[in-house]
Amino acid sequence: MNQDPWDQPRAEGRSGPGSEPGTQEGRPRRRRITALIVCLAVVLLAVWYIADSFVSVRDLLPGAVFPFISEDRDDDDFDDYGEWFDHFYRENEYDSDFTGEYHIPAADAAPGVTLALSEGAADSPLTLQEIYKKCAPSVTAIIAGVDDDSYYWGTGIVMTEDGYILTNAHVIDGAVSASVTLWNNETFDAKLVGADSLSDIAVLKIDAHGLTPAEFVSSASLQVGDEVIAIGNPLGEEFRGTMTNGIISAINRDIAYRGHTMTLLQTNAAINEGNSGGPLIDRAGRVIGVTNMKMISSYSSIEGIGFAIPTTSLKPVVDALLSSGKVTGRPGLGLTVGAIPEKAGSAYDLPKGLYISQVSEGSDCEAAGIRVGDILTAVNGIPVTTTDEVSAIRDTMTVGDEMTLTVWRDGETFDAVIHLMEMSDLYR
Repeated sequence: MNQDPWDQPRAEGRSGPGSEPGTQEGRPRRRRITALIVCLAVVLLAVWYIADSFVSVRDLLPGAVFPFISEDRDDDDFDDYGEWFDHFYRENEYDSDFTGEYHIPAADAAPGVTLALSEGAADSPLTLQEIYKKCAPSVTAIIAGVDDDSYYWGTGIVMTEDGYILTNAHVIDGAVSASVTLWNNETFDAKLVGADSLSDIAVLKIDAHGLTPAEFVSSASLQVGDEVIAIGNPLGEEFRGTMTNGIISAINRDIAYRGHTMTLLQTNAAINEGNSGGPLIDRAGRVIGVTNMKMISSYSSIEGIGFAIPTTSLKPVVDALLSSGKVTGRPGLGLTVGAIPEKAGSAYDLPKGLYISQVSEGSDCEAAGIRVGDILTAVNGIPVTTTDEVSAIRDTMTVGDEMTLTVWRDGETFDAVIHLMEMSDLYR
């Protein structure tokens, strides 16, 4: 498991925004804003036509990352291993348009409210028509206003009958206002209970009652091959309430996201920009995850690889946001690291370890002099070559604990003693 963010890069290419600027009567102009990881917009998003005009919308569905070195490049094309890794990781950086800041008016915390998860398998599967009828009223559209000329588009899930709404944090990133449109087309101004950019989860509150909350179930018992359904608002308002179906393709898939790693469900159900924040549903009509990204590449066509945040990961974050508006207690180092491919290790005579591709500003690692291009060879005296090994060590520790990192640089090895910090302070 990559983590904290022990980030093993997984992309080449960036998911992109809609491509045609313009206006539509009665709506603010939507400006083109580069997404988290931009793919070939023309190839994967193309251009969509709306009424008599064109619009562009921010890509609200980050692309998952996938490591790639083009086969027509060889080691002689790079001056040193640093340049090789720069190429290897270059598409694994999130776009600076994502700030980790939220300016929507705040709602009061709700410590008495929690996300309820049922347990167990479904008694009997529903038909696709029955699932849509059951679940669609719990799916909302979300518009996040950036300024007078721009807004972002996404999907949300009704959590409670009195107006708590779940969505992805990246849907409202940098926004100053938000509105929620229900299945019956009623629209409400929303306030922000809390958002956590690390887990990509946000909770909004609208002044409404008698809503149809979604039923959430633990994702712990999911198996590869289980049938799933996604409902959301791909590409904008004109495709609100779109349902797609597929299977669980993989469980516990570690995906790099904004300088850290998320462990997600993988599905082949079609997921596109605008689906962000919507439900991934089992055959009993219960939410098992929140869709938030898809796999993309600028080197080849990739279809049917989408991801969702599992409910087992969702619950503790949502409960913390409802209780205090933030998530605390997650220890982090402030490093982004990734495995060293055998090809690079052999070509450049590198030690066994993990390549450091990013050092968070303000972290103890930065203060200790650790740099991009260093290689992490051991943690607390234990050799590490995978991010799982680093995770296992870190997960036994808490914020403020001391950790010794053994680092290789230019043929020499040194130890750096650092203190673990709050992840939310390191990776905004």
